[in-house]
Amino acid sequence: MAASLITLDTSMGSITLELYTDHAPRTCKNFETLVQRGYYNGCPFHRVIPNFMIQGGDPTGTGRGGSSIYGGKFEDEIHPGLKHTGAGILSMANSGKDTNGSQFFITLAPTPWLDGKHTIFGRVHKGMRVVQRMGMVKTDKDDRPVDELSILKAGVEDP
Repeated sequence: MAASLITLDTSMGSITLELYTDHAPRTCKNFETLVQRGYYNGCPFHRVIPNFMIQGGDPTGTGRGGSSIYGGKFEDEIHPGLKHTGAGILSMANSGKDTNGSQFFITLAPTPWLDGKHTIFGRVHKGMRVVQRMGMVKTDKDDRPVDELSILKAGVEDP
């Protein structure tokens, strides 16, 4: 299966993501289908922690919302060959084992403590500078961006 490319047009610029469809097929299908449905359009990045990650994918913007195409939550797809080795890793946010929905994060640095706990399903293919700038925005005490930071439109790239 060829890798899928997804572009997130954000309020700070465009980010193109390469999905690891061979390593995490259900997770990639969930993400790609949500993109095709327009689910992420207008969705905020509700959590930004410098030198750690930027998190989005919750249409409520609370960090507690979002659901998958499978109806609620779905199981992890942990691949032993994929690790959170540096900036630009695309991974599912969760609230424990097998609780994936629609929320995701992009790492800003190595995060080895997340290995085996979060499904890695892609990487930043293009736009890492945008991701780095997003990771430096001013946030409040709850790690929420002070100024709106959002996905304006998400789309699947033509192969």
